[in-house]
Amino acid sequence: MYNSNRKSGYDWIIIGIYISLLIIGWFAIYAATYSYNVEVDFLNASVPITKQTIYVVVAVSVFLSSLYINSKFWHTFAYIFYGIGIFLLFLVLIFGSEIKGAKAWFVFGGFSFQPAEIAKFGTALALSSFLSYFKVNLKTTSYLWISVFIIFTPIFFILLQPDAGSALTFFSFFILLFIEGFSPLFYLAFILCIIVFITTFIFPLIFVIFSLLVVAIIFSWFYFKSFKFQWPLLIISIITILTAFILYNQILGLGIGVLLISLILLWKGRQEKLVFIMPIGIIGLCLFAVSSIKLFEGLEAHQQERIKVWLKPEECDPRGSLYNVLQSKVAIGSGGFFGRGFMNGNMTKLKFVPEQSTDFIFSTIGEEQGFVGSSIVILLYILLIWRILQRSEQESNKFISHFGICLAGLIFIHVLINIGMTLGLMPIIGIP
Repeated sequence: MYNSNRKSGYDWIIIGIYISLLIIGWFAIYAATYSYNVEVDFLNASVPITKQTIYVVVAVSVFLSSLYINSKFWHTFAYIFYGIGIFLLFLVLIFGSEIKGAKAWFVFGGFSFQPAEIAKFGTALALSSFLSYFKVNLKTTSYLWISVFIIFTPIFFILLQPDAGSALTFFSFFILLFIEGFSPLFYLAFILCIIVFITTFIFPLIFVIFSLLVVAIIFSWFYFKSFKFQWPLLIISIITILTAFILYNQILGLGIGVLLISLILLWKGRQEKLVFIMPIGIIGLCLFAVSSIKLFEGLEAHQQERIKVWLKPEECDPRGSLYNVLQSKVAIGSGGFFGRGFMNGNMTKLKFVPEQSTDFIFSTIGEEQGFVGSSIVILLYILLIWRILQRSEQESNKFISHFGICLAGLIFIHVLINIGMTLGLMPIIGIP
């Protein structure tokens, strides 16, 4: 937000977007919590919109104050803030209040806060400070493990609460590690695991394993540069495997045979690394697919329902676990192109969408402001993230640059999950 060089001044684009989103958020929560049968008392701290007003005032005050704090202060005390965050995560496990199955909150009077939010800030500071040290190189194993340790320590305590949603947001810090040189192979493996996890719940396990074999064969044949009839033989091989799969269903021998032939040809073509890595990768992903099913079966009923709502909504009860997402989609869809107007959304007025002022707040914007208003909100977040990344790239101070990337990553994952789950595109895991 603020450059270490005072002459550069403030970034009024970021400030403008920030203030705009605060105002939009305030009006959205006002519409979602307003009751036509009760007169709003802005002096009553127990009223939701009054609480939100207090939060906004505090947030803006902290925001304005932070503009006058030199970046050296944050750099110097980065690890202290990180330690405070970890300490609060430990304390909340002992003295915290349990809300919706997670012991993740400190409650004082009518107000509450999550230590995980302080831990996010502290982790961003600590990671930025560590990576800005001139000797740190993520290609060195010790530095890599220290970076991972900084990220996973708060995740460990948050999972003990348990609060999977807040824990998930900490993975946004791996964006900074990627930019700083963390091997892309780890990110590729992570993406493949997510794809396998999703497909395992949507399709039969045998289909997932066969698909992995086909993908491996296609990948390996890209390296047969000197093979004259490369593409015709590849197409014939894949058709043969798919035919065998359709006719016999459980027979994997032919697919494994073609893959072995491919590996032999790769070995002759001096692609020894692929010959070693590919079978390990396939076996690992197959085991991961099997373990995903076992893990799912070991979850509690409500946790299984959340995954089913995301990946197999047709198996869920529309009046039970699927109710929230269905009502949210209906509310967003009813807004049409221009929306029903502020305070005119029937789904919002009649409180059809549960948790609409928190987890499903985007459905209020979708219903009242329509496609146009929703697009503007998404565009504002995209511009905010882009501008922060742009300023981070221009910044000569590595600590500020790294912190900007951490901040942009946190905003991105929060927006992605919050908006995605109101549309049924992401699992329902409540995060701020």
